[in-house]
Amino acid sequence: MAILPLVILPDSRLRLVSEPVGSVTSEIRKLADDMLETMYDAPGVGLAAIQIGVLKRLVTIDTSKEENVRRPQVFIDPVISWESEETRSYDEGCLSIPDYYAEVIRPDRVRVRFRDLDGKEQEIEADGLLATCIQHEIDHLNGTLFIDHISKLKRDRVMKKFTKAAKRDAA
Repeated sequence: MAILPLVILPDSRLRLVSEPVGSVTSEIRKLADDMLETMYDAPGVGLAAIQIGVLKRLVTIDTSKEENVRRPQVFIDPVISWESEETRSYDEGCLSIPDYYAEVIRPDRVRVRFRDLDGKEQEIEADGLLATCIQHEIDHLNGTLFIDHISKLKRDRVMKKFTKAAKRDAA
């Protein structure tokens, strides 16, 4: 397993729409392992493949809140098949937008279809943090960032801050 570099805003790759995985190969399983290691190292609760520069519809999540307990989940080609009308506000952050958090309102519950690491079709219903995380990561696969769910004024401020930082780091 390897810890991979994260793609950080304003990198335009974060706006790309990811491609279906196709067959679940040993390379895909290794990618999922590397993504989990990268996510845990960051530390974070979710990671989409595009966040490490891979344009595949692959997501890793672990919302376990217990100290030293890991419950990794891998979602291959995930699709939200249902979402509740009830919403929930959550203070979201993102490994690709470090140290920035904002309240985002999303459906409270979702049902998601995906394939697991064995290539088997699965479907789960999620609520709370897991539902929020699934929606956040699937957004990444579609080129959407959590800042797209906040006001234009706040989004513009974040973009300006990260664009300025990227220019400073490149100099």
